[in-house]
Amino acid sequence: MAAPAPRRKPTRKGSMADVPQNVKEQIIELEKQFIVPSEKLKEITTHFVGELKQGLTVEGGDIPMNPTWCMGYPTGYETGTFLALDMGGTNLRVCEINLPKEKGEFDITQSKYRMPEEIKSGNDPDELWEYIADCLQQFIEYHHEGENLGKLPLGFTFSFPATQEYIDHGILQRWTKGFDIDGIEGKDVVPPFEKALADRGVPIKLTALINDTTGTLIASNYTDDQTKIGCIFGTGCNAAYMEHCGEIPKLAHMNLPPDMPIAINCEYGAFDSSMKVLPRTKYDVIVDKESPRPGQQIFEKMIAGLYLGELFRLVCVDLHENTNCKLFGDQDIGKLHHPYSLDSSFLSEIEEDVYENLDETVEIFHKELNLKISRADAELFRRLAELIGTRAARLSACGPAAICTKKNIDSCHVGADGSLFAKYPHFKARGAVALREILGWKEGEKDKVDIRPAEDGSGVGAALIAALTIQRVKDGSLAGIRDKEGLMEAAKVAKSGS
Repeated sequence: MAAPAPRRKPTRKGSMADVPQNVKEQIIELEKQFIVPSEKLKEITTHFVGELKQGLTVEGGDIPMNPTWCMGYPTGYETGTFLALDMGGTNLRVCEINLPKEKGEFDITQSKYRMPEEIKSGNDPDELWEYIADCLQQFIEYHHEGENLGKLPLGFTFSFPATQEYIDHGILQRWTKGFDIDGIEGKDVVPPFEKALADRGVPIKLTALINDTTGTLIASNYTDDQTKIGCIFGTGCNAAYMEHCGEIPKLAHMNLPPDMPIAINCEYGAFDSSMKVLPRTKYDVIVDKESPRPGQQIFEKMIAGLYLGELFRLVCVDLHENTNCKLFGDQDIGKLHHPYSLDSSFLSEIEEDVYENLDETVEIFHKELNLKISRADAELFRRLAELIGTRAARLSACGPAAICTKKNIDSCHVGADGSLFAKYPHFKARGAVALREILGWKEGEKDKVDIRPAEDGSGVGAALIAALTIQRVKDGSLAGIRDKEGLMEAAKVAKSGS
């Protein structure tokens, strides 16, 4: 069999020499809408700091700033065996995590289960908890067949905005990330979850209900104690950090020591829902208007992976129907009329096209949308993908910049997770440039706030928070813990290394 022809060496230079004037003008118009200059980033960050502070008050604000009742960082010497349940977007993940005596080490066994779409938008809340309980039961039966287990301690990563008066309970504020299940918003999610476990005799004790962002903070700090912020840049966006109880007016009634640390789950995808400072385009307005929750998660809808492909699609349709470019000519653009038919990976592929004539971009449009595009069209779409991706990265930097400003953090590491950070071309580099602009570092000065790949927040982080919670119960530090006796029983199983 003949060897395949060698792949042509990339020669991409980004030339616009052959692009017609009307297409160039359209590119300039798109740049006006999507480019966010340094001064605007600084204005957004200043407003962001104010909203972070407002969220900690009794009155509250756009950003929920939820206390998590995770009271401090790990030491690195936590030990025991714990389960972690990760309920986020597409998959349900179950992990068993062993924390050995070695500092900052862990062993993990895990299984993934597909989250059925009919459950994610169903009318029967019991179906959700029953499905999750079934998955946990399968995991335990497979990995612990025939064993006489006590109640294994579980850290449950429930990656949705929740109000928590206790770490082992939580009231769902609202669904995000494409979930919209009736009968759960405004209610405590733990009792129906525990009932589903009890009905099946699954030997598990929910020890901590956490958000993936809080888990990212704790897991990253476990292996790198310079980590002071945990961030998610993926399907959604969020951050968590440690605040002092004395800085949280809405907890003043609990008379906690002012210097006691507590992790705050910001849920700052809701930043600027009052629409005072973010530079929204007409396409952002449409995304919000046609979403399941108009007027909510305004910031998230501008920067999160769930929405980047939709923004790109809306611009494409607009350029076909309402400009003198008449992109796609008389071709049938039926596939482009389906909302969310494009995701962020479509933009990623375009940005990764390194060839001078944008062969791969032309091929992507033909393969995915059955559309033929010219080289000039491809230049426009390439620039559009860059504009949307760059705006997302630059706006994303405002969150950690605002936290650093609020907490007077001069230098730290930020543990970041999520598909955009991990996979989207140039996302990290673009965000780093924006951070430098916002925080005013001098030319040649090393980045003081370094955003790095996070440890497994929804798995290892959940297990660590379960371990920290059990240790608090044993130490008699019971703020934010409801079922003290149940957690003491779970502590015995964790230490036995079941």
